[in-house]
Amino acid sequence: MSYSNFQIRDIIKKFAITLNERSNLFADIVDVEYSEHLAFTIQENLTLAVTINTEKSRSEMIITPILLELRRQLNYQISLFSGKDFNVDPEQGLKGICDYLISLSPEQLLICSPVIAVVEAKKEDIISGLGQCIAEMIAAQIFNQREENNIKTIYGVVTSGTNWRFLKIEETTVYIDNVEYYIKDIGKILGILKSCLRNCL
Repeated sequence: MSYSNFQIRDIIKKFAITLNERSNLFADIVDVEYSEHLAFTIQENLTLAVTINTEKSRSEMIITPILLELRRQLNYQISLFSGKDFNVDPEQGLKGICDYLISLSPEQLLICSPVIAVVEAKKEDIISGLGQCIAEMIAAQIFNQREENNIKTIYGVVTSGTNWRFLKIEETTVYIDNVEYYIKDIGKILGILKSCLRNCL
């Protein structure tokens, strides 16, 4: 088993997880300004990415530019990993390649303190990506405990590029935001991602 094989039902049983789906987690987060470069990139790429409509096109043309903007806005003090092996506990199935991991460390050679797992929704199905995302968040939690990183909350995102759904895990409770954000809300999406990272510091 690997991250992509997990369903929510599996996780609840295997890791004794409690779900909370009733929270508007980021209602108070305000939009942040973003660069003209990102605005132009999304305007230029969006229609093409949606028309091609493959995971690769959405990843390269929409998701990656937004995450790179986040990294720029935080003065390159975070690291961004894409398509990286993250084998934390193979015996429990917590292994495999993560679409994206964001770490609090600026070091780019090693994953040191993962705090946000970003999962690309397969076939644009946000709900089916939740299991994979939660599994990666649990793996990040275990990794940080082993490394004695004092990080209490791990965040997650499942996105198709055009739609974004956020999660967080604290101890054994997973909170799934009951609001889904859309590509027109780029300022809010960036604001949420920045707030997640600030909360972890």
